[in-house]
Amino acid sequence: MAYVLGIDLGTSSLKGLLMTEKGEVVETKSADYGIDNPAPGFSEQRPEYWTIALESVMTGLSTAVKDFGKELAGISFSGQMHSLVALGEDKKPVYPAILWNDVRTTKQCDEITAKLGDRLLEITKNKAAEGFTLPKILWLQENEPEVWKKVKTIMLPKDYIAFYLTGEFHSEYSDASGTLLFDVDKSEWSKEIADAFNIDMSILPPLSESVAQVGVVTEHIKRKFNLEQDVKVFAGGADNAAAALGVGLLNEDMGQVSMGTSGVFSAFEKNVVNYKGKLQFHNHTAPGAYYSMGVTLAAGNSLNWFKETFGKGLSFNELLADVYTVKPGSDGLLFTPYIVGERAPHFDAKIRGSFTGISATHEFRHFARAVLEGIQFSLRDSKEIMEESKGKKFAKLISVGGGAQNPDIMQMQADIFNTEMVRLTVEQGPGLGAAMIAAYGCGFYDSLEEVTKVFVHYKDANFTPIPENVKKYEEIYQIWKKVYAATAEISHELVDAKE
Repeated sequence: MAYVLGIDLGTSSLKGLLMTEKGEVVETKSADYGIDNPAPGFSEQRPEYWTIALESVMTGLSTAVKDFGKELAGISFSGQMHSLVALGEDKKPVYPAILWNDVRTTKQCDEITAKLGDRLLEITKNKAAEGFTLPKILWLQENEPEVWKKVKTIMLPKDYIAFYLTGEFHSEYSDASGTLLFDVDKSEWSKEIADAFNIDMSILPPLSESVAQVGVVTEHIKRKFNLEQDVKVFAGGADNAAAALGVGLLNEDMGQVSMGTSGVFSAFEKNVVNYKGKLQFHNHTAPGAYYSMGVTLAAGNSLNWFKETFGKGLSFNELLADVYTVKPGSDGLLFTPYIVGERAPHFDAKIRGSFTGISATHEFRHFARAVLEGIQFSLRDSKEIMEESKGKKFAKLISVGGGAQNPDIMQMQADIFNTEMVRLTVEQGPGLGAAMIAAYGCGFYDSLEEVTKVFVHYKDANFTPIPENVKKYEEIYQIWKKVYAATAEISHELVDAKE
């Protein structure tokens, strides 16, 4: 039976998910790598870290699966978004990759906003933020001019490993839409933006849909991993886009709630929507489709901070053991998860978190529940924008990440979002979306919808809203929304005073 390989190039590791054409997991392998921080706010990786990790994963799969070399038919990718890979004339990196979580580019973001104004949103549907690729390019131009002169090709991380496998330069719409150099309406690189910042269009790679074949593995790669056939390589997608496919997010009445270190509320979009910068908007891995997402910067991170600060030594199960004994609303205690600033909908790097309404009657369990509720309220902000801007009505929300493992959190989400919550039987992350792209690209299925029916499975038991809880949370949420405006000026002054 033919195999497909989904490769997920993350921030701290590269994972390989080997599956049969029928959606069965054959084997998984991963390899870790570090992040270099040469100066405060700098976050870098050398692209060779990724190829070394890829070789380790491919070798591991080849060793563990006897017919790997004979049956591997297709490979595709998911990858960390935004990170800048710059190659020279010899097709080798001229500078370490500047990662999505690098924050050295605030000055460049201000320059982009000042020069382009509303045109930036009109063309890219996104605001300038440190995470995006264009500010990193401007930083390189301004701070490493001799390096910039050597740049002949700009790539995204997953596209670099595709280049390693095929020898071909290529990218695709979902990752390109996270660069601030992409015209979403025209599905092409924006010459207007490139010209505004003296970027030669020739350094930008050709673009395609995520499911397009971008080459086959080279003869060198075939020999290296004992591959017996010309394995097809498909463009793949940005990690969030691949993750959306991997949970079956292919309908406008479904959304996804992801609670990892950061939190994401995302939705499928059939048409281009301008959320005026309140949400991020990107191309989907599904051809001709899009997705919108709002990011809560500190979702699981808020819970982890609370655990390490006030519950050190407790497991997460122990930390949350009594939250179910507290009524919705945490007896008047509110938490805002702005401990590292916030993305959606406020785009405010200087806002800070808070507990509001503390009384002498509150106990540890109240604070723990308030943290959980505050995270969900922040994610609901994004849901509200989608509903108000487009008149969306979500029939179901797919919950993934840490929250999906806890029944109390699942019920809390159902009540706060007032929507039925479903979860996956097994979570495989963005790598599953990559494997699904390869299965479709190889011609095993006629559509991504057919692939989804075979590869994506949900648990039978769903969580439905409890009416009295929904009513209470609606009241509390309206109060919670006032906290940002009430604390923003104070937060900004405190941050400035600290600096």
